Amino acid sequence: MVSVPDLVVDESKIKKAIQSGIPLTITTFTMPREIEVYIESVIDVFLKQADQIKLKDYIVYCIQELAVNAKKANTKRVYFTERGLDLLNPNDYKEGMESFKEITLSNIGHYLQLQKEKGLYIKLSMQIKQNTMHFEVRNNVAASKTELIRIHDKLARSRQYNNLEEALSLVLDDSEGAGLGLVILVLMLKKIGLDEDCFDITSSEKETIARLTIPLDKTRLENLSILSEAVVANIDALPQFPENILLIQKLISDPKSDMPIIARQISMDPALTADLLKIVNSAYYMLSKKVDNISEAVKMVGINGIKNLLYSYGTQKVLGDDTVDKRKLWEHSYKTAFYAYNLVKNYKGTDKNLLDDSYVCGILHDIGKIIFSAVHPDLLNKIKNFCAEKNIPASTFEDLSAGTNHAELGALVAEKWNFPDRLTMSIRYHHDPTSAPENFRDLVDTVYLANIFCEYEVGNVGYDQLEPASLQNFKITSKKRLDNILERFSSGFVRENQF
Repeated sequence: MVSVPDLVVDESKIKKAIQSGIPLTITTFTMPREIEVYIESVIDVFLKQADQIKLKDYIVYCIQELAVNAKKANTKRVYFTERGLDLLNPNDYKEGMESFKEITLSNIGHYLQLQKEKGLYIKLSMQIKQNTMHFEVRNNVAASKTELIRIHDKLARSRQYNNLEEALSLVLDDSEGAGLGLVILVLMLKKIGLDEDCFDITSSEKETIARLTIPLDKTRLENLSILSEAVVANIDALPQFPENILLIQKLISDPKSDMPIIARQISMDPALTADLLKIVNSAYYMLSKKVDNISEAVKMVGINGIKNLLYSYGTQKVLGDDTVDKRKLWEHSYKTAFYAYNLVKNYKGTDKNLLDDSYVCGILHDIGKIIFSAVHPDLLNKIKNFCAEKNIPASTFEDLSAGTNHAELGALVAEKWNFPDRLTMSIRYHHDPTSAPENFRDLVDTVYLANIFCEYEVGNVGYDQLEPASLQNFKITSKKRLDNILERFSSGFVRENQF
């Protein structure tokens, strides 16, 4: 949420939000001029980062028009309440609207103050997910049936016009004055090649929501996809898993293998044995007694647990933690894993497979970010030459190396390493859980929430930026409940890492 004294555009935060698929939100109660200027500045940076600056004038107009309409709707509520009129009663509505514009405009400061006192907000959000820019303008009053009919009638009529000259022949409703603005909005969308499906206004029990969806530039998306595949295909410095781990994985997959054979193969690698015992004895497994030999560990953890340990261990061995940046990423990954495991344990604890998978998926969710810091400089030069040969702009390579498309890049690497689908899907969709296949939704929701909780607790995102469906999946229905959960999880993570 942004208040007037905080109107400084943080470009790094906007860039991080785009790379991570996190929505940016701006909330206001009175929509002063300072907020309008701030919104325009944020949109400018947002579109530049998305390489869509050519759309700025169109997007700014559309968002400001929708925000003004939302403010009018809020003003109407306090105006009707003050005059003792029922907005849902047709006769009261007609009476109220006869003088609505004249009275509110002559004393607008009074009515805006009433809106603020009642907590009636206008909330703008912008986000990139599924290769599409999503803009929303919300206000926390439900549109009445009459209002929705009027809005959709205006939208339907506006789609008949090809230019503004034709539109001016529309008979405007002087009592509300929203007709021409929506007509211009639809005409602007037509001008940039968008059809009517990209814009809609709906109402829930508590909010009216105007949505605008604009596909990203196809050429840029194709370049990112081509470049991601080229990086994975040319990663000679990022080999397959170490041979000893591949052998153990093969043994685990062989139905003729038994636990003693698997344990014996693991114990032949002293470093692997030591690291696996360290993980098994961590707070994650919460074993009743310390395990000091791998045979006992294999029995207690089980086949699926050992499989997941190997995926995690092997990835870290290949990618390493020899730089400050990589160590920070792994630290974030371990916290995400801890939160993911505890989410499942506390709210879906009867699902043993989900419990096992949540931890390893939390550890591996950001491997796409580590790729560029793990590969040899020769590969970076090779990819830069590839860009030049294919006429892919240098900015696309910079975006990719900075983290844009990192979820897809990580998923491609996971596929190269023959990770199971559940791990690959949790990596691919950990910023966009609603797009995950239904049979992986619980796992993806878990990793998404665990990851976003890490951002939330340091103030990078607000509660209203979290995906509602994922929160609902874990019955997190309020900010207070989330704060209580995170307080427990954070304290537990600190305790575990003191030893």
